[in-house]
Amino acid sequence: MAKVLVVDDDPNIRELVALFLLREGCDIIEAKDGEDALSRLDEVRPDLAIIDVMMPRKDGWALCAELREAYDLPIIMLTAKGETAHKVRGFEQGADDYVVKPFDPPELVMRVKALLKRYRIATSRQLEFGRVSMDRSELCALSRGVEVPMPPKEFDLLFKLGSYPGKTFTREHLIEQLWGMDYEGDERTVDVHIKRLRERFPEETSGFRIVTIRGLGYRLEERL
Repeated sequence: MAKVLVVDDDPNIRELVALFLLREGCDIIEAKDGEDALSRLDEVRPDLAIIDVMMPRKDGWALCAELREAYDLPIIMLTAKGETAHKVRGFEQGADDYVVKPFDPPELVMRVKALLKRYRIATSRQLEFGRVSMDRSELCALSRGVEVPMPPKEFDLLFKLGSYPGKTFTREHLIEQLWGMDYEGDERTVDVHIKRLRERFPEETSGFRIVTIRGLGYRLEERL
């Protein structure tokens, strides 16, 4: 049973989210703001967090940043603000998804299920997407059963994107995660590596594509 932390200062929103997720067999932990949420983390380790942005005491931005520093769990930001700038900030703080109020509860349930599935994939050392399989312990990538040699950084980048199909990663996040906080080059190195991955794994044969999200970064999408 997945444990979902729902953080919102509106009790009606918490009740609505809990109602639909309980039907899916989730265990719900409610918190009224960021401080309340952090105090509950000692008692329970949630599998996923749904966080409202505008809250008293500690808002969603601050809570998201603190959760991302200490825990490896999927985070959905829930807010009434839908401007691109707010989405960018959410992704920069480490959010995995962004849902704008008013929202359709069944859609939120689907997003929760998708994120939990991605998280289980991401914690594995082996994964499959499209027609590609990767083994991190062997640094081996196969496309339709044929090995595709590539440098370690390209492997790590593709493994990162393939671990979270559909998730948008900013260039800044990819630089920090794969090159390190002390990397002194510019963000164009990500673009160069993405270009090479696209050349090594054509969409028509690999069963996936790496999409450029203007103003944000990149995400991997599987072809149906």
